[in-house]
Amino acid sequence: MIQAQRILAPLLLAAVSGFLGCSPTIQVVSQWNNPAYTTPPLRRILVGGSGGESAIRRNLEDEFVAQLRTAGIDAVPSYRYIPNDPNVDESELKRVAKEAGADAVIFARSVGMEQKTEYHPGYYPYTSFGFFGPHFGASWYGLYGAPSIRNYNVYTSETTLYDVGKNEVVWTGTVRTYDPQNVNGAIQNYVETVLKALNEKQLLRTGGR
Repeated sequence: MIQAQRILAPLLLAAVSGFLGCSPTIQVVSQWNNPAYTTPPLRRILVGGSGGESAIRRNLEDEFVAQLRTAGIDAVPSYRYIPNDPNVDESELKRVAKEAGADAVIFARSVGMEQKTEYHPGYYPYTSFGFFGPHFGASWYGLYGAPSIRNYNVYTSETTLYDVGKNEVVWTGTVRTYDPQNVNGAIQNYVETVLKALNEKQLLRTGGR
């Protein structure tokens, strides 16, 4: 029993540490949709990104286009029409949308970044199950280690869906990204998170639905 505990202790410590440190990497923390809006079939969406490097903007727009097309909605990136400006604004996107033949715009813009500090104590309780004499029971043990401190960044952005023809905001959501380690992976997850929220509100209806 003691030997088994010595073997399991490092594994449990790693598991508990991983559990304490895990949180959704990207999540929609608030959202609003127009309750009076009736979603028409969307023919084409212009996608625009603002804030950050031009390469990140282009990758973000390309990922939105790819995932929207997979869902059966035609889409086009704004950098085809506004190639050199990383800080695109809403009015410019709405103007370009008509040129692109788009009836809707998805606009993602950076809001800010905040530095966070996460502290974990050096004591992690866990339960051990086993036979104690003629009975089966459980007991609590503690694993001790050095306290850990982790500094990380939280990025906040806002994504908005516009109906170009009606000149209305259809949906807007605030998205937080927690300490992305891989830019391309974070972009893919970001787009998946936003489109999932839009689908849950049934705001991405195609002509075949």
